[in-house]
Amino acid sequence: MGEKFEGYEKAKSDTALLEKMMLFIPGFRGYKEKELRRESDKLLREKVYKALLEIRNDLKEVYRKLVEARVTEAWDDTDRLIAKFDRMSSRIDHAEYGYAGFFNVVKVREQDLDRMIKFDSSLLEMVEEIRGSASKLKDETLADRFDKARTSILELHKSVDSFEKIYNQRREVILGSKR
Repeated sequence: MGEKFEGYEKAKSDTALLEKMMLFIPGFRGYKEKELRRESDKLLREKVYKALLEIRNDLKEVYRKLVEARVTEAWDDTDRLIAKFDRMSSRIDHAEYGYAGFFNVVKVREQDLDRMIKFDSSLLEMVEEIRGSASKLKDETLADRFDKARTSILELHKSVDSFEKIYNQRREVILGSKR
């Protein structure tokens, strides 16, 4: 794969001198590159996880405001949306990642690691779009503008469903990597 995730390239360029020397030891180079990919994957997932938690917290504020203002038609949809964020953040937090050790049951090949990083990068882009929509919903709700609240909440449901679909594809890459 020609283009690699920029975090991986940065981690690779930041490698300490001793580690760079060790890259010339037979076998160590491949191990170290896999380790860098694994770490990049993990850092990306952590960023996505934290963003999901922040969005969920914003949605809880929206929910409280909707209850306070008695906008009953949006309660159930908002409650289900918060539950989706809880489920997805938990799945991301406990996701399989990166290169597995020699004795691990699930082995992830190098090309699959690059695909995982691309999936994670896509997830990060999607979560930022979702964050923008959730932030707009929160601002409108806190300003007592409820006219489009339910429509915005339903759109967020669709966005989270798309996010989950991409996440499931990522998971298939890993589970398809069993040897």
